[in-house]
Amino acid sequence: MILAMKSYRKELWFEVPSRRAFINITPQVEQCLKESGVREGLCLVNAMHITASVFINDDESGLHHDYDVWLEKLAPHEPVSAYRHNRTGEDNADAHMKRQIMGREVVVAITGGKLDFGPWEQIFYGEFDGRRRKRVLVKIIGE
Repeated sequence: MILAMKSYRKELWFEVPSRRAFINITPQVEQCLKESGVREGLCLVNAMHITASVFINDDESGLHHDYDVWLEKLAPHEPVSAYRHNRTGEDNADAHMKRQIMGREVVVAITGGKLDFGPWEQIFYGEFDGRRRKRVLVKIIGE
């Protein structure tokens, strides 16, 4: 029996009112998987903006706080004059660096119509320069 390969694409839109935030987007990605009808395959989720991230980790508020503190130590927002990029009139050089650290995308296996996660794994959208609309791509391929 030959099954046809399916392909599904959807954009998720976010407008975070603060500069930084971590949002659990697992339910939205699971809804996309349901809509796709794919039972076996791969799911790519990527931030389509250079100051945002998609990553997988635990949905625990203490960890998210620790990420925020850690990232701010590695690439502090202030002073904005410390970054050459900000000489272009921007104030978000730190957000570009935070995105680089946290990553652009994740790929999750699909098995039996479900995201094939390890224990505690969830998918997150990381926003590092919010206050405007940005999108995340969900691309699912499989059978």
